[in-house]
Amino acid sequence: MKTTANLKLLIGSFCILMLFFSCKNEAKTQTATAGAEQTEAKETKKQGQAFIKDDVSRPNVLQIAIGSEDHSTLVAAVQAADLENALVNAGPLMVFAPTNAAFEALPEGTVETLLKPENKDALANILKHHVTPGNYSKDFLKKFKKLGQANNQNVMVEVKGDDVYVGGAKIIASVSAGNGIVHVVDKVILPPSDE
Repeated sequence: MKTTANLKLLIGSFCILMLFFSCKNEAKTQTATAGAEQTEAKETKKQGQAFIKDDVSRPNVLQIAIGSEDHSTLVAAVQAADLENALVNAGPLMVFAPTNAAFEALPEGTVETLLKPENKDALANILKHHVTPGNYSKDFLKKFKKLGQANNQNVMVEVKGDDVYVGGAKIIASVSAGNGIVHVVDKVILPPSDE
């Protein structure tokens, strides 16, 4: 009788132990699955030409912006709007790249508001207003009165002495790129709201 009671106790303990390990393994599997799903979501977001490592080719317009300490706000905006891949295509592209100081000159809170996920479309529209098909030097731009931007709106070109202004923003430097040219500008070029 005592042996039967011990056997029942041993079998019961074994069953409880197996149940415990089974639950623990299931929890590990669920945690591993959730971790894999998060990793997959991150990898999915980082697909396309913009995320291919290439140390041989001439830097494209996006790589030039990423490499400039003066354009960290612009790069953050491009990433928030998911426009990285658009800036690495064959082009040619002219990017009018506002400096960090240009973004800081906007009304307080503007940049923070635009970087919110719910304002992604408005941010993308503003950024596309800084991109023109073509690859023209600052001097060649003096021949233009206006440019058609990637957001299907126009921007005016003005010449004042040796200076060229695009949408009211002065070109302060230019850097040739593998897929176009980056014109550094001193102002954020806001699209007209009535067009």
